[in-house]
Amino acid sequence: MFKNLGGLGDMAKMMKSAQELQGKMAEMQEELHNVMVTGEAGAGLVKATASAKGDLKALDIDPSIFNGDDKEVVEDLILAAIKDAQSKAAEKAQEEMAALTESMGLPKDIKLPF
Repeated sequence: MFKNLGGLGDMAKMMKSAQELQGKMAEMQEELHNVMVTGEAGAGLVKATASAKGDLKALDIDPSIFNGDDKEVVEDLILAAIKDAQSKAAEKAQEEMAALTESMGLPKDIKLPF
């Protein structure tokens, strides 16, 4: 189709690949809403579940930590569990992006979007 057009054929191929990558990235971003990770604190006494996009979805607190004198400890454990879940969410999103770019023949450590 693009014979005898020199570099234009390569440009068309590159544009098609870019459009394909854009579509796959949008699909992956949508899928990240459904991938769940769980962060923990206090040896599992507090668990926070988040989507791989970082949205907090659930919080599970072991009833044994509820003691009026330990309010600050409980608050710290909750924050630690949420931060752990958010960190794991970011890692998972990065892993998914690396897998996507690698599957398209791009270096897995490429930073997208450009």
